[in-house]
Amino acid sequence: MALNLGQAEVASDEHRFKCIVAGRRWGKTYLATRELARQARFPDRRVWYIAPSYRMAKQIVWQPLKWRLQDLRWAQKINESELTITLRNGSTIALRGADNPDSLRGVGLDFMVMDEFAMIDENAWTEVLRPTLSDRNGSAMFISTPMGIHNWAYDLYNRQNEDAAWRSWSFKTIDGGRVSEEEIAQARRDLSDRQFRQEYEATFETYSGRIYYNFERAQNVKPFTMEIPREVLIFCDFNVNPISACVAIFVGEQQLHVIDEIVIWSSNTDELVDEIKNRYPNKSVRVYPDPAGVQRKTSAGGRTDITILENAGFRVFYHRSHPLVRDRINAVNAAFKNTDGEVNLWIDPRCRRVIESLEKQVYKENTQIPEKGGDQDFSHMNDALGYGVQYLRPIRKEHERRDEPTVWRHQTQSVRSQ
Repeated sequence: MALNLGQAEVASDEHRFKCIVAGRRWGKTYLATRELARQARFPDRRVWYIAPSYRMAKQIVWQPLKWRLQDLRWAQKINESELTITLRNGSTIALRGADNPDSLRGVGLDFMVMDEFAMIDENAWTEVLRPTLSDRNGSAMFISTPMGIHNWAYDLYNRQNEDAAWRSWSFKTIDGGRVSEEEIAQARRDLSDRQFRQEYEATFETYSGRIYYNFERAQNVKPFTMEIPREVLIFCDFNVNPISACVAIFVGEQQLHVIDEIVIWSSNTDELVDEIKNRYPNKSVRVYPDPAGVQRKTSAGGRTDITILENAGFRVFYHRSHPLVRDRINAVNAAFKNTDGEVNLWIDPRCRRVIESLEKQVYKENTQIPEKGGDQDFSHMNDALGYGVQYLRPIRKEHERRDEPTVWRHQTQSVRSQ
């Protein structure tokens, strides 16, 4: 069977780590068996295929792999009980399940395929399988149908944006040439829009209730490549664990670019000040903090978060009282893309926590209350971003004055001192 165009592109690519998300019946299993054999053609190679479970590994790829190696006349010994094939050149190909990660330890590998990796626990890769590649400088291929954005598979797919060793692809079912247009049309009628896009078009679908729905990586994530200007803007949330801040710069009069992020666990405002000065010495600093900082006591002696910032020489801008949460959220969504399709806010791909928080924070079920707390609390960085964006570009109400500017407002004094 010949490779389709997508399979051929993946097979010829020389990146060490390859990540493929594809629709159902695109040809993931065929590509996997071909790559397992191709990597094992060199002598004394150790090659593994890992599925979410041992049983799935056997069901998905064992028979196709045996047939391929027998057709090539490469197989010397086939161990049915251990799902291992020894080749004539001394290489071995073994099938394993990620449902028992400890059984995968202690082996050095030259190549692995992780199939349906979206269904595998992230720790199986980070704590067990990734180290097996180190001593032999091994490579890996990850293949799966996407399963939403609230999992490590989505993050892995986007590793190519920050690591030159990685490359990712996305293929629709129709691209594989194995499923007819009529069958795909029938599936579209049988499934919901979200299910069809995920299963047949290989898109990462969000869960319902996503707060920052206007944020899209293709639209709002781009590297900042210019020289950092004389003035930087700090948007910050005073939560102690972690204290969170975005570092932004003005791009012209209309737009912002978030170029850095600061996350400090078990910290305080004094440490935030030190970190800002260490990262941006000799810069003029404007801070747009949580308005609650005017009252929040951070230490004995009556100091507040706001006075600490001001005493550090920063210019501080904040509202006299908290804006409505929905107004802050609306301001951020409008900055990412307004009703005219204009983009006024970008995030540098280095700001991984900012991006993750924007993509993964949702409303509590059946409410308009943002989800907070838990093991993964995405609210702090979003709050920090929102304080700055809402202050600089608030959503105007009908009853508010029409003669006030609607562009980024470069105020020259803090509201507190007006």
